[in-house]
Amino acid sequence: MQVLVLCALVAFAAADVPLAKRQQDVNHLLWNVYDHHHFDDLKGYAASFDPVGDVSQYKDGGEAARLHVQEEKDHRLLDQHHWFSLFNERQREEALMLFEVLIQCKEWDCAVKNAAYWREHMNEGEFVYALYTAVIHSDLGHGIVLPPLYEVTPHLFTNSEIIQKAYTAKMTNTPGKFEMEFTGTKKNKEQRVAYFGEDIGMNVHHVTWHMDFPFWWEDRYGGNLDRKGELFFWVHHQLTVRFDSERLSNYLDMVDELQWDKPIEEGFAPHTIYKYGGEFPARPDHIHFEDVDGVARVRDMIIMESRIHDAIGRGYITDKDGKVINIMNDQGIDKLGDIIESSVYSPNVQYYGALHNLAHIMLGRQGDPHGKYNMPPGVMEHFETATRDPTFFRLHKYMDNIFKEHKYSLPPYTHEDLDFPGVNVDSLSIDGELKTYFEDYEFDLRNAVDSAEGIPTVDLKASVHRLNHDDFSFVADVNNNNGKEVVGTFRIYLCPRFDNNGERFDFTNGSWHCIEMDKFWKTLSPGRNHVVRKSRDSSVTVPDVPSFQSLIDAADSGSFSMPEFERSCGIPNRMLLPKGKKNGMDFALILAVTDGSYDLTHSDAESEHGGTHAQCGAHGETYPDKRPMGFPIDRYIPDRRVYDETTNMKFTYVKVYHDDSRH
Repeated sequence: MQVLVLCALVAFAAADVPLAKRQQDVNHLLWNVYDHHHFDDLKGYAASFDPVGDVSQYKDGGEAARLHVQEEKDHRLLDQHHWFSLFNERQREEALMLFEVLIQCKEWDCAVKNAAYWREHMNEGEFVYALYTAVIHSDLGHGIVLPPLYEVTPHLFTNSEIIQKAYTAKMTNTPGKFEMEFTGTKKNKEQRVAYFGEDIGMNVHHVTWHMDFPFWWEDRYGGNLDRKGELFFWVHHQLTVRFDSERLSNYLDMVDELQWDKPIEEGFAPHTIYKYGGEFPARPDHIHFEDVDGVARVRDMIIMESRIHDAIGRGYITDKDGKVINIMNDQGIDKLGDIIESSVYSPNVQYYGALHNLAHIMLGRQGDPHGKYNMPPGVMEHFETATRDPTFFRLHKYMDNIFKEHKYSLPPYTHEDLDFPGVNVDSLSIDGELKTYFEDYEFDLRNAVDSAEGIPTVDLKASVHRLNHDDFSFVADVNNNNGKEVVGTFRIYLCPRFDNNGERFDFTNGSWHCIEMDKFWKTLSPGRNHVVRKSRDSSVTVPDVPSFQSLIDAADSGSFSMPEFERSCGIPNRMLLPKGKKNGMDFALILAVTDGSYDLTHSDAESEHGGTHAQCGAHGETYPDKRPMGFPIDRYIPDRRVYDETTNMKFTYVKVYHDDSRH
C-alpha cells in the first residue's frame, strides 16, 4: 500500500509541472551538450544549485547525491571531452551515480536542477546516458519524448566524412546538406546489407531497448522488469532473423555463427569518429581471436559457453547458493537470457559469467587487444554503433543457436496446446501490395559541430538512404462458433520459404527464421468476424521520432502532447518488411489466433500496451502475454500435421517486391 501511495505522489509531482515545461527542460539539457552553452532557463541552476543543500527533496534522504558529490570533490569523475562506453565498468558506475540521483528525486524541480548542475560537472556521454535512462524509468518522465539520439550525438550515427564536411560548412558559415554513404564499397559483399545494420532508426531501437531493459538494472530502482531475460532473447533473435531475410533479399547466404576458435572472417572499417577521442578502430579480415588484457581470455569465453550448454543438457541451472532451478518449462528461457547477457538478474554470475557483455568487448578490442596503441573502444562497445559491424549478427547468431538448443529441448506443442476450441480462421490475405523501396531522409547535424556563444548557427543536415515500404493491411476472416464473445490473441509471422541456393525450408527448420510482424488482441463476436489490421499499427514497430528542432518548437507553444512518440524502442515502422526482390521474394504468412482469456495478463482486452509491447514490453507493467515469445512456432516441430489440423491457424504464401526505381 505504501508503494502505491508513493507512486501516486511521484506521478502527482510530475503532473504538477506542465508537460510542455518538462519537455522543454529536457530539450534544453540535451541541446549542444558537448559545448555546455545553457539556455537562459538553466543557467542559474547550473551555477548555483547545491545537490546536497536540501536532502529532503530525495526519496533516499540524499544518499545517492552525497556519494556523487563526494566523488566529484575527490576528482574521481571522468574528464569532460572524453569518450564514454557503457561497457567500461568505472564509466558505467559514474553514469549510474547520476541516474540514481535523478531517480531518487521526488519532484521535477529536484531532477531538472540536478541535471543542469551535473551537465557542467561530469562527462557528457555519461550525462546523456544517465538523463535518457532516468527519463525512461522515472514517473517524472511520463509523457516526455526524448529527442532522437542521432541528433543529440550525431557522431555515433554518422560517417566521419560527413562530420568533416559539416565542420567546413560551419567554419565558412555556409548551410549544407551532405549525402551519407554506407560503410565500405561494392568489393565487400556485406555492403549489400549495410542499409540494415547502419540504419539510424534500427540503431536507435537497439540502444533504446538496452536502456529500457539495462543489464545493470536492480529492482530497487523502480520494480522488477518483467521477463527481461526472455525479452533479451526475443529482441535479438528478431534482429538476427530480420538480418537473415535482408541477406536473402540480396542474394547472400544467411549469416554464419561466430566461433571462438575460428577466424573472424569479416573485417570492418567503421569510418566513424568519436566527438573526442579519435577514430573508432578498424579490424582487418581473417583475424584470430586474441585474449584481451584485463577483460577476458578466449578460453574463458569457451568455458562460459560450455557451462551454459551443460545447463541446457541437464535441464537446470544452479544458482549462487547451489540451488537447482528447472529450465525445462516456459520460464526457462527467461533465466537463460539473464545468464547469457549477463544481467544483474542472473542467478549465478560467478559460475556462468557474462557471455554477451564480454563478447561485445572482446570483439570491440580485437584491433588493439593488448592496449599497445591506446585505441578507444570499438563499435561493438556501444549499443548505438554495434549493429554497424557485420560481426554483431555473427555474434548474435552464435547466441541465438544456444537459445535454439534450449527451445528445441522442450517438448513439442501438442494439438491441445495450440487449439482454440470453437474458433476457425477461414482466410488470410493482404490488402495492398508488399512493396519496398529506398527513400532519402534528412536529419539535423548542428549538434555534431562545436559552437560558441554569439556565433550564428548554420543549418546542417545529413541525407541518408533508407528502406521503406508501402502501407498494407493484414486481412482475416475468423469464425467464432462459441455462441458468445471471446477474446483472440492474433499472432502474425512472415517466414522466408527458400535459402540462397533455392532450397525450400521445411516447416521444422523454417519456423525458426520467422519474423514477428504483429501481435494484438481482438474481441470476436459470435459468427463471422472480418478483421483488418493496418501495418502501421503493428505492436512491433514505432514511427520516426520528431526532429529535435520540432520538439523544441512544439514545447515552446506551451501545449505539448505526443504520446505516440514517447517510446523509441521498436523496429522502425518503415522496416516492418524485409527488402524483398525486384521480381518478388517468397514468404509464408502465418496467423495463429489463440485464446486471449488464457494468454492475457491484463483485463483490458484490446489495449495496445504502450504500442510496442511485442518486443519492448510495457513500462512498469507485467508483459501482456502469458505465452512464450514466439509462440506457437518457438519449439521443435516434428510433425507439421499438428499445425495443419489446428483450425485456429492459417498459412498462406505471399511475395515481397522491391521497387528499385523509387528513390
